[in-house]
Amino acid sequence: MAEVPTLYAWLGGMPALHRLTQTFYARVAGDPTLAPVFAHMSPEHAEHVAEFLAEVLGGPSLYSERRGGHPTMIRHHLGRQLTEAARRRWVELLIDCADASGIPDDPEFRSAFAAYLEWGTRLAVINSQPGAEVTEEAPMPRWGWGEVKGPYVPRG
Repeated sequence: MAEVPTLYAWLGGMPALHRLTQTFYARVAGDPTLAPVFAHMSPEHAEHVAEFLAEVLGGPSLYSERRGGHPTMIRHHLGRQLTEAARRRWVELLIDCADASGIPDDPEFRSAFAAYLEWGTRLAVINSQPGAEVTEEAPMPRWGWGEVKGPYVPRG
């Protein structure tokens, strides 16, 4: 049996993630729900998100090596008080942009991808609320094809 590819390899690697995040953040600017959330994003934001998604989906550890890993991502959400409406819109728009940017649309991939988006955005909302703290030893999440590995537990 051939080795099962990572989600990162299946979606087309960094070129596909660059297309996806560039398409997404170009649309965010005109979105009434998301534009205020991202009003002050840096020009490099789409690249950073592409690197993070690459690592989570089984690709190179660029985000950890260049940006500080999962604790850094958590820090970017602290105090932002993200809403459920913004979370849902983020997921909806990213899925629309996946369609528009040629990300594979087979059910197995999209199921795994959507599951990560749901999980990751819910974690972002939790980490954006008052009192949230960063666990410096928090491991980078690694997402696969739907196998259950138990709950995510930050170390520390």
